[in-house]
Amino acid sequence: MSDHISSSSWTVSTRTRGSAFSMLAILALVALAFTAPLFVSRSVVQDLFFILTMLVLAQCWNLLAGYAGLVSVGQQAFVGFGAYAMFAGVSLLGMDPMAAILLGGLAALALSVPTAFFVFRLQGAYFAIGTWVIAEIVRLSLAQWKALGGGTGTSLPSGATRDMIGVRLVADLLGVRGPQATDIVCYWLALLLAVVTIGSIYKLLRSKQGLGLAAVRDNREAARSVGVDPTWTKSFVYLVAALATGLAGALIYVQKARISPDAAFSVPDWTAYVIFIVVIGGIGTIEGPIIGVIVFYILQNLLADYGSWYLLILGLIGILVMLFAPRGLWGLFTDRTGIQLFPVRRILAGQPKPKDIRGSD
Repeated sequence: MSDHISSSSWTVSTRTRGSAFSMLAILALVALAFTAPLFVSRSVVQDLFFILTMLVLAQCWNLLAGYAGLVSVGQQAFVGFGAYAMFAGVSLLGMDPMAAILLGGLAALALSVPTAFFVFRLQGAYFAIGTWVIAEIVRLSLAQWKALGGGTGTSLPSGATRDMIGVRLVADLLGVRGPQATDIVCYWLALLLAVVTIGSIYKLLRSKQGLGLAAVRDNREAARSVGVDPTWTKSFVYLVAALATGLAGALIYVQKARISPDAAFSVPDWTAYVIFIVVIGGIGTIEGPIIGVIVFYILQNLLADYGSWYLLILGLIGILVMLFAPRGLWGLFTDRTGIQLFPVRRILAGQPKPKDIRGSD
């Protein structure tokens, strides 16, 4: 007697019941954010710019630590280097700030190549310390650059941001003055950078490369055994994060229009706060940094008048979240509701498709 065993058809999907609706809601929110300068004040636009740029930095750090297992405390190296490259392009080469922002991103990418060669020889805490050391070396080196103010820093040439591409057009269309038009253009660039960054990370995590990245994070040797190159995978993520971080740093200092080594390479501003945002929001999720940056902005405004107590309270909140919600506020929320705005976890689904079972004696 011989039998033809029934077979099954299975599919792997990252979609959830609410993912399609959430994508529509996100698109509507982005459209609303784009039109915000039409009906909000200049101060609100500046606040939104701050939120968006910090969100980009947080998403980049989360990509490194949350998805690749690379805990860096030296991301300020790429913020500062990208910002200084932008200043050099505008002040020394006469570039338009818009083009100089791209130069800042490419400069950060170029810096990440030799630094990756060094830090990837280190593991765990040594990796974290190595990234911080590199950031300090870059800061001290640029502090000697007299053409850009040395240790005291410098400002962008007068009128550089006012003459930036798009500023005059926005000023004429919206009937606003030059400085406000500059803020609006910078805000739109920040919104574009945030959307592209989040979209690119989401696409990466849903791809085969994203699956390999998760495998490398969880078990390096096991990932290697199934054909994933851990060094190449982590290097790619490190370089991509450096590029986006450098773009964000350059954009931040176009809006500030003044730079100094201590400010551009500030550990609290560009690394400690970013880590706080990711940890309280939820490391290893795209939604986590979004929640975290909103909470951070609210806390910053509520606690700004408390001086040194401000940092103490932030640290206490971070400790409490890590103790009672190890996966962050978003992790706590999604554990209870099952809601995911950016689902990346792969779900095996399917149902048997029986064939005819024929028997013969």
